[in-house]
Amino acid sequence: MPDYGELIILLAPGGRRRLRRLEKGADVHGEGGVLAASDIAAAEFGGEVRTHLGLPYRLLRPGLYDLVRGVRRQTQVLYPKDIGYICLRLSVGRGSRVIEAGSGSGALTLALSWFSGESGQVYSYEAREEFFKLCRRNLDWAGLGGNVTQHCRDITEGFLESEADALFLDVRAPWDYLDQVVRAVKPGASLAFLLPTVGQVEELLLGLERGPFAEVEVEELLLRRWKPLPDRLRPEDRMIAHTGFLVFARQQVKSADFEQAAPKGTRERKQETARLGRQADI
Repeated sequence: MPDYGELIILLAPGGRRRLRRLEKGADVHGEGGVLAASDIAAAEFGGEVRTHLGLPYRLLRPGLYDLVRGVRRQTQVLYPKDIGYICLRLSVGRGSRVIEAGSGSGALTLALSWFSGESGQVYSYEAREEFFKLCRRNLDWAGLGGNVTQHCRDITEGFLESEADALFLDVRAPWDYLDQVVRAVKPGASLAFLLPTVGQVEELLLGLERGPFAEVEVEELLLRRWKPLPDRLRPEDRMIAHTGFLVFARQQVKSADFEQAAPKGTRERKQETARLGRQADI
């Protein structure tokens, strides 16, 4: 049974979902009648509660997916499809120490807090005070963030932490901060960047090429839902397509011996020649 003050989901027939906080005496009014707060508090998660007109609603416990989608937004937030993959690639788990810069509304901050757990620590940087405050409000709303240390700080000045396990950067020109990134993470740490345009990705790749980074990948995630009807299974008419470019890398001191030992075909030799030419132009 939910406790007063807890976030709940009320699912109406037809699929409309309401994510709200259960408050004592705060009955829920809708088109199907009134749901008494006391009746909701007496129901079981996964069960049903009825309005005074007899319309049933399902009572659900919000998951991380619901919380991410429910944050109050003043910025473009990361989509769940991207958030889950970022956390996987950064190996965020119990006890992780993770830095993020550009928290915005705090959707990813919330997920990092969830996955790193009480024994972990998230260090979140946001230069704009209004977004810094919004991120904290969203964390408090979700009942998370006890393991999040926020900094209202421009990362041009560098990060206050070192030896982090992973780092995520969502800023306009991440290539300008790669020196700061290296000083903030452990050797071999996983890194992730989010960028909206091809030109920005190209600029970042040039910066990563010049620095102590390896295992660079550029990806985008496309999510297409299908209608869950056994006799009419088909894709939905709309899909969540391109939402941004994800760039992943590792902090890695480069070794000429390692690079030379790698087998090279015609394509790899051309790429190596182009790389050396770019470096000669610097």
